[in-house]
Amino acid sequence: MLDKLEYLVALARERHFGKAALSLGVTQPTLSAGLKQLEERFGATLVDRGARFKSLTPEGERVLVWARRILDDVRSLEIELDAAKATVGGRLRIVAVPTALSWLPRLTVPFLTAHPGVTLEIGSRTGAEVLEAVRHFDADVGITYLTHEAVVGFAHHALLDERYCLLTRPDGPLAGSATVDWSELATIPIALLDPSMQNRRILDESFTALGIRVAPVMETNSMITLIAHVRAGGCATILPEGMADALGLGSDFTVVPLGSGGPVRTLGLVVASREPRPFLPASFFAFAASHTFAR
Repeated sequence: MLDKLEYLVALARERHFGKAALSLGVTQPTLSAGLKQLEERFGATLVDRGARFKSLTPEGERVLVWARRILDDVRSLEIELDAAKATVGGRLRIVAVPTALSWLPRLTVPFLTAHPGVTLEIGSRTGAEVLEAVRHFDADVGITYLTHEAVVGFAHHALLDERYCLLTRPDGPLAGSATVDWSELATIPIALLDPSMQNRRILDESFTALGIRVAPVMETNSMITLIAHVRAGGCATILPEGMADALGLGSDFTVVPLGSGGPVRTLGLVVASREPRPFLPASFFAFAASHTFAR
């Protein structure tokens, strides 16, 4: 039964019979036969089929919710049984907003040292995608901004407050300033993350609140692209202070603090609100809660 539930979860994720089969290491006929057996078991059509995958039926969507939970529970039980035998191991899946990835090793490295049998899978997602991944058991732990949406329905723990700085070249815009006022950002060529990223939406809200109109000369969903364009010259960007420190950008860059009046947002952990809490996410949650970050 468990393998059949895995087939359904994979099909919902890939939305393609062949890709779902490939992701599980089975043939497409095996996948199709397994899904048919699952439909017979529940007495309901779960997949709307044609020449290709169309969608899950309403019954299929309901079974999918339970399938994700059951598979996650089984995985968590296996890890907990290993822990009871003093062989803590397993794979912890973490998804984080891009701005958290630079300081995340401050948590993950000491956690791996304390639990050498554990491996990590770390992915970068938007804030909304982080919550979706945790809600659907595609990730064990999320790291995102603790907005209202991130607090309701999730267990959460605040880690640090995110403040911002200007990243420019030593010969770039405003490089000679001791601090930069937010209003000055409207006077220089600036590159920013695109509006799909929560970090950008936070900045836009602040620009509006301060009555500033900032017109980026370049937008991207990649921090690496931002930094590369600043290094090439001609523009500056805005980074969280913690990211600028963690990246150790060197003499090619100048970091200038931004003055007061800008955004301060709290980043933290989110996990599914459920009891009993799976052992590995619970261990990481407790470990993070015991570590102090500058707020």
